[in-house]
Amino acid sequence: MENQSTLKALIRLKCPKCHKGNLFVYKNPYNLKQFHLMHKNCEKCGECFEPEPGFYTGAMYINYGFAVLLTAITYLILEIGLKVSALVFFSLYISTIFVATPLLFRYSRAIFLYIVVRYDIDSIQKHNVQQ
Repeated sequence: MENQSTLKALIRLKCPKCHKGNLFVYKNPYNLKQFHLMHKNCEKCGECFEPEPGFYTGAMYINYGFAVLLTAITYLILEIGLKVSALVFFSLYISTIFVATPLLFRYSRAIFLYIVVRYDIDSIQKHNVQQ
């Protein structure tokens, strides 16, 4: 049950500790001036979303993996499956990367944070008691 809840919280970009608070300030990933803004702490449980300076450097590796996977899928569909010309392939590929970048950025950060922070069912109660 916890794995389903964790996966659902990750997909919805919620706090890894309580699965309630939002990771990002703005829900719309295509608000290109502010898509990267994250809360400093979870508004529900108080979990710090940046434990140390440079914490999300490791998320670049996850983002790189996503980009390689996206490139492979795009190549297989366009170049091998549809047999489009090189110009059409690169045009569609660049468009795909442009559209996917804000989502890849957000999910890379979320996955990296989920690797480090574990779910704690009592985290909201503990946070309310401390305040």
